[in-house]
Amino acid sequence: MFRIGTCLPGKIVTNEDLKYLGWSAKKIYAKTGIRQRHCVDKDETALDLAQSACDDLFGKYGIEREGIDYLLYCTQSPDHIIPASVNLLHKRLGLRSEIASLEYNHGCSGYLYGLSLAKALIESGMASRLLLVTADTYSRYIDANDRANKTIFGDGATATLLEATDVAKFGSFIFETNGEGACNLCVNRSGLSDEILSPEGMEKKLYMNGGEIFNFTLERVPSAIARVLEKNDVSFEDIDHFAFHQANDFMLEYLRQKLQVPAEKFPKYLENIGNTVSSTIPFLLNDLNGKGTLQRGEKLLLIGFGVGYSLGATVIEY
Repeated sequence: MFRIGTCLPGKIVTNEDLKYLGWSAKKIYAKTGIRQRHCVDKDETALDLAQSACDDLFGKYGIEREGIDYLLYCTQSPDHIIPASVNLLHKRLGLRSEIASLEYNHGCSGYLYGLSLAKALIESGMASRLLLVTADTYSRYIDANDRANKTIFGDGATATLLEATDVAKFGSFIFETNGEGACNLCVNRSGLSDEILSPEGMEKKLYMNGGEIFNFTLERVPSAIARVLEKNDVSFEDIDHFAFHQANDFMLEYLRQKLQVPAEKFPKYLENIGNTVSSTIPFLLNDLNGKGTLQRGEKLLLIGFGVGYSLGATVIEY
């Protein structure tokens, strides 16, 4: 389980590089838990990262491309409005034509949505070998002087192969949607509409109302965890690892302490890559896999939350 390929762009932005924003490198780390993040160059796109993550997956696990029969691509950084980037990814990967492809935009909860779609598609017989790809390049949207966002977000991509034996280990999913909070993390005029969603002067730049995002998280995550545990008929103590969306260390620690999760059950993976949006959970799982941390039969609670507002969670047996 968790056959995951990854890609981080080569350009590294350290806290030292961001001292011009008015915080020392030490203060940035204290506030975010992040020491560096990877950012795309001007001629590099999310699609480039997605392709490299897939190539990493295929090479690492010896996967034959001919066996893929469904391609899912989650991104909030599409290369084009038309055509869908998933079709361009299909071409780049050289996949056969007799497959389905679908692109969706869901950010922080995107990996959970992808896992639930994979489970439904495979269990219904509509797919047998599904490739789930996540890729975001938020750095392209961030103003150079935006201290809050510049210090948190990094770019990256992951690719996860899913088959019947994988999704059989997935429990029931829960989801939440609250469009009332959509304007608290947005990019004005990033599509075809001239509607202003965030403060003036933020055209085509990422705006985040950090306080409201934090409030949403504190309000909804604890009850969502209680709900997903109940839906899967497992107790809090049954969970061996809590795999949260890696937003920033301050938020993660606040939630961990509020929920009283032991530190050894609450892995993190953001210190050297930052918040990679839809890719944070698969990056975390890949790291745990590589370290040999996960043991057969252990239970993991996965939860993604944020932009939208949106939230998704499930319990998986490794």
